[in-house]
Amino acid sequence: MSQSQSNQNLFIYSFFKTNIIKMATIKNKKMGKQVQVRNGAKIKEACKKLGVPFGCEDGRCGTCMIEISEGENNLLELNEKEMDLGRDKKNRLACQCSIKKGDATIDF
Repeated sequence: MSQSQSNQNLFIYSFFKTNIIKMATIKNKKMGKQVQVRNGAKIKEACKKLGVPFGCEDGRCGTCMIEISEGENNLLELNEKEMDLGRDKKNRLACQCSIKKGDATIDF
């Protein structure tokens, strides 16, 4: 392999290593299903795909309350709407919650 081919391969590797989209996983153990979402994304759409019921979708009604059975530390901190409804790290609103990275297992 020539020096220029080696440099080109190194560039391509570096590009993909730094630009690959990192994915997190939301799991519903009871249903045996999981949905991937981007790190840092809201989990609302994933929870819809997993069958979580929704009402207002704005954090006012509490219909989308989910229990986090595993991975609560992989989620971002509770927001004001979740705190107003008395949620905690194990009981979140699917319409308001975002995942930092990794996996989270839900029940509802």
